[in-house]
Amino acid sequence: MFRSDLWVAAFVRRHNDLGHMCVVSRRGDPLAGQIFVELDHLNGEVSLYAPAPAASLGDNPEERVFQLRFDHTDPLTVRNRLDKEADFDPDFWVVSLELRSGDIGLLVVD
Repeated sequence: MFRSDLWVAAFVRRHNDLGHMCVVSRRGDPLAGQIFVELDHLNGEVSLYAPAPAASLGDNPEERVFQLRFDHTDPLTVRNRLDKEADFDPDFWVVSLELRSGDIGLLVVD
């Protein structure tokens, strides 16, 4: 699996090159930090994509796979979830993306 810092840098750059606002909101462990993607829908709602459980990696465990944890909810709900994650594991990353619609560029499983 790619280093977390390299994956985040590529994700941010790709979205910024497409004209989307994408920033690193929280830096984690550069080698193996979990990555969360916070998607601001620009209408007062946000979604949160979290690392998928290892059991859902399927045939290619080398890819980063995500799971939609919160869909179009209020920002405080997502913030509270990330605060709980920080209590458990402070070495995670948060990437914040502003996008009304379109492909966010993540491999998402149910």
